[in-house]
Formats: sequence, C-alpha cells, structure tokens
Amino acid sequence: MARTDKKPTVIKTASIRLNLSGEEAACLAAVQAVYAEACNRLVPLVIDKRCWNRFALHALGYDMLRSETRLGAQMCCNVMRSVAAAYKALRANGEIENDKPVPAISFKRASIHYDQRTCTLLADGLVSLWTLEGRMVVKLAPGTRQRQLMGWGKPKEAEVHCRKGQWYFNLVLEKEVEFRTNGIIVGVDVGENNLAAASTGKVWGGEKLRDERDRCLALRRRLQSNGSESAKQLLGKVSGREARHVRHVNHETSKEIVGEALRVGARAIALEDLTDIRSRIKAGKRMRSRLHRWAFRQLQDQIVYKAAEHGIAVVFVDPAYTSKSCSSCGQMGSRVRHRFACGCGRRAHSDVNAARNLAWLGESALSPRADVNRPNVGAVSHDCAP
Repeated sequence: MARTDKKPTVIKTASIRLNLSGEEAACLAAVQAVYAEACNRLVPLVIDKRCWNRFALHALGYDMLRSETRLGAQMCCNVMRSVAAAYKALRANGEIENDKPVPAISFKRASIHYDQRTCTLLADGLVSLWTLEGRMVVKLAPGTRQRQLMGWGKPKEAEVHCRKGQWYFNLVLEKEVEFRTNGIIVGVDVGENNLAAASTGKVWGGEKLRDERDRCLALRRRLQSNGSESAKQLLGKVSGREARHVRHVNHETSKEIVGEALRVGARAIALEDLTDIRSRIKAGKRMRSRLHRWAFRQLQDQIVYKAAEHGIAVVFVDPAYTSKSCSSCGQMGSRVRHRFACGCGRRAHSDVNAARNLAWLGESALSPRADVNRPNVGAVSHDCAP
C-alpha cells in the first residue's frame, strides 16, 4: 500500500474455519505436502542464483516444478510467490547480506496459497478449492466477526493452513478509501517506558506491559537453564502466550491512537522511520536485549492500516534529534527521563515534545513548500505536565 496515495488500499484478513470430513482433510493434507515439497525444490535455485524475484524465479524453476511435481500450472506460480515472499521478508529483516551466502529455508508445513484462479467463493458459505484430485467444494464456518469482514471488502486471495488439527481458510479482503486533505498532522512517538505519546498531549503508558515482559523473560531463562523436556514444552507455551498478549496490547493502543487522530480531525499521522533501528542501538547488553524484543514495528504497522481505513495517511520521518530538540524553538534542550526543558522556557513531557517534533517533520514532508510554523504543528494550546 502506498501510504500517502489519495486512494490507499486497505487490506484485512478473515481467518475462517473449514468444516471438513476426514476424506476432505486428507485431500488438503496431500496438497499441503506436495506444495511444501515444491517450495523446498525451489530453495537451491534461490541460493545458487541469489534470486527472490517472483518473475525471474518463474523463468528459472517453472518447468522443473511442472515436470517433477503433481501441481497444476497456476499452483506452480503460487509456489514461486510463496518462496519469493519468504526470501523477501528475510532480505527486509537484514538476514540476507550481500557478501554472505543466502540462507536456506525449510518449508515443512507451508500454507497453501490460493488465488482467484485456484479457489472460488460460492453461495451458501461454500468455497471451491483446487486439489490434486480436481476441484473440491467445502463448507466455511465463519463466526460473527468473519461474516462482517467477508462483506467489508473485495475478496482477493487466501492461505489455507492447518493448526492443531483444524484447517483454516485465511481470506484476504481489499477495500479502497480516500485520504483526507484537511486537518493537522499528529505526531506519535513510540517507546518502551511509554508505549506511545501523541503530539496532542496524550500518553499511553507501558510500565505494566514492560513489567509483564520482564517476568516472562525471567521465566524463559529459568526454563532454558533447566533443559528438561517438560521445561521445553512450557517454554513454547510461555513464548506464544507473551507474543499474543503483546499483539493484543498493541492492537488496543493503535486503535486508541487512531481514535485520538480522529478526535482532533487529523489528516495524517507522522511516525518515526525505524528502519535498521536494531543495528543503530548503542546501549548496554541489558538495554539492547530489552529494546530488541520490543514490538515497535508491529505497533506502527497496526497504526498504518487502521488509520488508512479512516482516510488518514501515515508518513514516516527521520527521528534524529527529535527527542533532544525543542518543539518550540528547535534548539537542543535538556531531557531527564520524562522531563524536557529548553532555554527558551519550554517545559513539556519529553515524549510529547518528541511527538510534536515528528508532527512538524510530517507537515514538512507532506507540504514541503508550505511555510510551517514549528510551535503550532500538531500541538495543543497547553503542555502535558511532566
């Protein structure tokens, strides 16, 4: 999605349970096995040619997949899409370096990617899926939320996967919305001590979540040092539970941030560009470990798609010196924990001050030719008391 286009595309996913008989489940399991095998056959090509472009990979591996697997022509194309997407994600996360070999990925239980040529939504809650034995019509079992999503946007594609013996149809839906053209820019500074702070003065505290994550970290360390089989099983449960809890808190926070932007009539939200932040962190080992496991990007991504649904654009700006500069005069000030002070007389919450600097940068990025007054961009008439 182009985050500053006039008509952004909002994408949502509805995870719908499939009602399958034993024979139908076995049929999908056979497709999944062949699909995963095909993905694994492409991995050596990706490593040897250093190629994760979907169309270039098609030229390299299509004939091989058609001759060596039972997949149809379109499913072979879907395999290339899955493999290319997996390696692009590695590249984006910095796990593929220019001067080092490309790492191998093992597709043990790969999700089956279906597009509009390999699956069709039918009436009465039915869906037609491609299988090795031909088309198979199965029944969807959507809940209330899934039914709402299915009527929300245009169906595009789907991923079929099995989790704990239950098969799911993850349907991707797409909808176009229009960006707002009037309103202020709201800057949002994300952090660890406070989950987020807006240039409007509102702060979302993170002390409780940080304490919960520290407790989980201490428990994981004890379980890792134990090394028993039961400790390993509990370790997996604890890790998954923590990740789900953090994702839930981020969903709640991002929803409130977008709600705050709607309350003040904002046309855009300015966020920090956190690209390569992990490699730029200069701190002690304990602080690095805490920051490396913090879900900054997850929170920002949730803000992006929730804001776009309401026609609010999101712009990413360079956060350099935003936490040290005064949002009134632009000079370097003094920051001590949550207190920011400047020689011009400005006193504010340090995170709110940073958020107002982000708002100013966002206004400059969206309106580069406009005469922007630093003190008034995304700010309110009063300071947030430290």
